[in-house]
Amino acid sequence: MGDGWLRTAVVGAALALLASACANPENQAGTSEPVDLLRGRDWAHFAGAEVRADGVRITPLDRKIVRGDGSGDQANPPVNLRGPRLKVDGDFELTATMRDIGSRGAYLQVYSGVPVVYDGWRYEPPSLRFGIAGGKLQVAVWDGRADKPVQARAFGSDLAGTAVIRMRTNGNIAVLSIDGKEVGSVPDGDIFDGATVWFGADAEPDGGWTLAGLTAQAEPGRRLTVLNSPALQEESSGRSLRAAAAALPRPIEMGSALMSGPLLADVDYRAFAAAQYGALTPQNELQAQVVQPRRGVFAFAEADTLVDFARVNAMKVRGRPLVWHDGLPQWMREASGAAAVRPILLEHIDAVVGHFRGRVAEWDVVSEPISADSADFGSGGTGIRRSVWSQALGEQYIDEAFRRARAADPQAALYLDEYGVEADGPRWDALLALVTRLKERGAPIDGVGFQSHESTEGQRVSADTFRKHVRALAALGVRSRVSQMDVLVEFDEHDVQAKQFAQRLAVCREEPTCVAFETWGFTDKYGPAATPRKYPPASGDALPLDARMRPKAAYTALLDELTR
Repeated sequence: MGDGWLRTAVVGAALALLASACANPENQAGTSEPVDLLRGRDWAHFAGAEVRADGVRITPLDRKIVRGDGSGDQANPPVNLRGPRLKVDGDFELTATMRDIGSRGAYLQVYSGVPVVYDGWRYEPPSLRFGIAGGKLQVAVWDGRADKPVQARAFGSDLAGTAVIRMRTNGNIAVLSIDGKEVGSVPDGDIFDGATVWFGADAEPDGGWTLAGLTAQAEPGRRLTVLNSPALQEESSGRSLRAAAAALPRPIEMGSALMSGPLLADVDYRAFAAAQYGALTPQNELQAQVVQPRRGVFAFAEADTLVDFARVNAMKVRGRPLVWHDGLPQWMREASGAAAVRPILLEHIDAVVGHFRGRVAEWDVVSEPISADSADFGSGGTGIRRSVWSQALGEQYIDEAFRRARAADPQAALYLDEYGVEADGPRWDALLALVTRLKERGAPIDGVGFQSHESTEGQRVSADTFRKHVRALAALGVRSRVSQMDVLVEFDEHDVQAKQFAQRLAVCREEPTCVAFETWGFTDKYGPAATPRKYPPASGDALPLDARMRPKAAYTALLDELTR
């Protein structure tokens, strides 16, 4: 299959971006004059920020990425994805007026690209962070080659209250000034030259501060361009997975997990997603460690962006995960006992489902409740995973979660989602038994999602086995869907990859209770098989498009299956 359709989609998206920029008088192209990056710009869609008359109030989120075993705490501060960004040609300066600074750290971070959160790991692009902490001007530089900063320096003393900080680039040096007085410099590796500059901000827990001013200016003889966020609506495509699926005698949904960062930063990614898919799932943006990093502190900006994108492009949204043993902030992991855990569970569901009521069509209420430990299946064990939820509330946490989600949005379809249950074996048996018990107890479960991750040859599942499982659930009055499929292969196994995708989709086409087919992303560029903590990111070969956004045999096989 040729890539002319992809070039057409990309050109259309680029024209839409240009039209948006030209239509907005606040965009300033190629200027050497100072530009205001705060007033009239979009900071309302920035996680942890509140736009006030005196500036933008920054509330501490303290987001961290905690691994499945509870280890690790990689910082995951927010980026203003829908706010202003700069296209920089040579040296420039930023001036930030920071007010209401107390004893806790207050930071502004300037990125030369958008961070990408892969499964359990955030890729840190080159960036420079400056702010006030411990009474000093703290400066750190990331070079895009490691999670940790390569430079960290401190200047000044007894700083608090209000500070006007200027950061000026001079070749590969960043020069810092406070209240008009130069205080020091730090090597920055010339990370901003020719880059698109993005902005983020955060504060240490129990702190908070106000960004009262933010301006940028090119150095003499240089120019910079200020861009606002691109329009979210994209051109549709006549030849696409979504169009072919909608034209079936029994239409099914073709969807993909999407990431908010690439969606706003990568025009090819955004154009393909809108053109090809009729449904999306926020890949990481609804994990508890993202939306409620501190108890009672909710931050929905990134998920809201994906939901807004879906709305303007006529896409359905599937939200996940409401209740999961993974993706939890540390404060959730440390809870114990029914009296502590139950309110956390129910309050989280109320807040998240309530926020998106009427905008998210389906929820994965409980994800991966079946254990991966063989010890949980013997001696009368039901195979329920030991987690903060089950250890405090027993298996009934699942019933409670489904009932609470149904009350929070009666119109949303409610699913249980699990991996490794496409194949026969004890995990499938445990899942089927669990769904049977849930139905007997009257839990409002509408369907089961088969994640369909195939990372090794031993995880390949035949169409007949998958069909048998779909029919077993149908006998219980429960729908099925393929919810996160990826097929990791070697470079010479694209025929195997294509076959697995197409056979799984064929079952969904043929079985009336299989209603949707979704992949865990669509391009290896941002795929889940990327090697964790490897710089630059090393993509795996698991999705229908390669890391250069070119369709592979798997994409062609999916489209052929829908049109045969």
